[in-house]
Amino acid sequence: MEKSENKQYILEMVDIDKRFQGVHALKKCSINLKAGEVLALVGENGAGKSTTMKILTGIYTADEGEIIYFGEKVKFENPKDAQNVGISIVHQELNLMNHLTAAQNIFIGRESKGFFLDEKEINRKAAELFARMNIQIDPQAKVRDLTVGKQQIVEIARAISFDAKVIVFDEPTATLTDAEIDTLFQIIEELRAKGVGVIYISHRMDEIQRITDRITVLRDGEFVGTRDTKDISIDEVIQMMIGRATYEPPKTISTVPADAPVVLRVEGLNSPAVTDISFNLHKGEILGFAGLMGAGRTEVARLIFGADKRIRGDIYINGEKVDIKSPSDAVKHGIGYLSEDRKRFGLAVDMSVANNAILASLDSYMSGVFVNTKGIREVIEEYVEKVNVKTPSIDQQIKKLSGGNQQKVVIAKWLIRNCDILIFDEPTRGIDVGAKSEIYKLMNALTQAGKAIIMISSELSELLRMSDRVFVMCEGAHTGTLSIEEADQHAIMTLATLNSSLSRVSAAKGE
Repeated sequence: MEKSENKQYILEMVDIDKRFQGVHALKKCSINLKAGEVLALVGENGAGKSTTMKILTGIYTADEGEIIYFGEKVKFENPKDAQNVGISIVHQELNLMNHLTAAQNIFIGRESKGFFLDEKEINRKAAELFARMNIQIDPQAKVRDLTVGKQQIVEIARAISFDAKVIVFDEPTATLTDAEIDTLFQIIEELRAKGVGVIYISHRMDEIQRITDRITVLRDGEFVGTRDTKDISIDEVIQMMIGRATYEPPKTISTVPADAPVVLRVEGLNSPAVTDISFNLHKGEILGFAGLMGAGRTEVARLIFGADKRIRGDIYINGEKVDIKSPSDAVKHGIGYLSEDRKRFGLAVDMSVANNAILASLDSYMSGVFVNTKGIREVIEEYVEKVNVKTPSIDQQIKKLSGGNQQKVVIAKWLIRNCDILIFDEPTRGIDVGAKSEIYKLMNALTQAGKAIIMISSELSELLRMSDRVFVMCEGAHTGTLSIEEADQHAIMTLATLNSSLSRVSAAKGE
């Protein structure tokens, strides 16, 4: 079919099929897009969203199926083919060169003037583009010196610079502040007004309701359905995505016994980023850490784990004072840390599931130069099954797993190490509602088994669903601790927005 008779759509992907080694990723998957609309593409991690978009943008080639663009059948052998006809993508994972400037990243490959780079011209074009986007970024700033949010904006600017007719946004707001998200949505509205078709991939249902016209749902590599956003509820979308019930209701009462022993006590923790942080963590407890961006939550976690140096303060485990100067010290004392940036700090992405899972415990399976390979594989198989990692085998490269399954491998790593204290920093960031539900169930099972968890989260609904108590921070200080019985979004936000002059609440309230 060289031409489509359907004039309603500027883009159609029809019966797309794609197989990878051991995985049937897409099965007769179809989507369509109108001019000037924002189409949400949703589904669990591993549903096929990113694979579909990589086929659309020439990163992958479909095994079967057709792409019809403005009525013409097309096939893209590489991303440049797609860009040349006006199809761009803003990737979930930043794809920038840190040593280059913002302008150079936007126009790389299009900057030549004879044998020389016309730096003045690309800086001028980048400045015009940022002005049109109502963004304040110096075109000559090195990307490595920009915040992650501004790096994402540079990625978006590059996609827009191709004068695209179709732009794919793959989880574009994961690293943006609320103000940057508002700016992004204004940009999308301008694109919509110009007739640009936008495909918007996100796990954030509030964003989808706010910005999209229609919602297409994929599940297990197959098309489930498309509905007008105004005619469908969030619960209905989730049901289409996963085909099963998910979330438990928010926790209303703590499940921790009144006499539960204190497994971790922190007293007077100080660093350049935090001031006089003190709290107790009990056996079987989930202590939620709340606060706005920059409040110091991750900094506290890194101090406890020995990743950053503390100026002063004491750490006690099971009543005994310990000296933690490095992550290896923390691990020896039974503390595991799931970083908010799992790809940078939690995983070796080019290694297998097995190698990642055993990293923290390899010394336990070595005798001199000999490695107990059989014992390693047995324990990995056991814990991969326990945490329900979906993988063809434990020898699969971990970068080929979905975000939720990657996170579960990190959890398995610390369970194999038998850590009794677990710090989960943004444990469900970038993973879908189904995987979130599995992570929540796993966390509850861990606390029922006697593990203690510090959970840092920017999602208030997540904190209220999972925490036994909520420890709130603002500007590097502790502003209050709420029992789950008294916690609600208003109470948390009140404490999270106290100014610094009021941010020196006695840490005794947190005990």
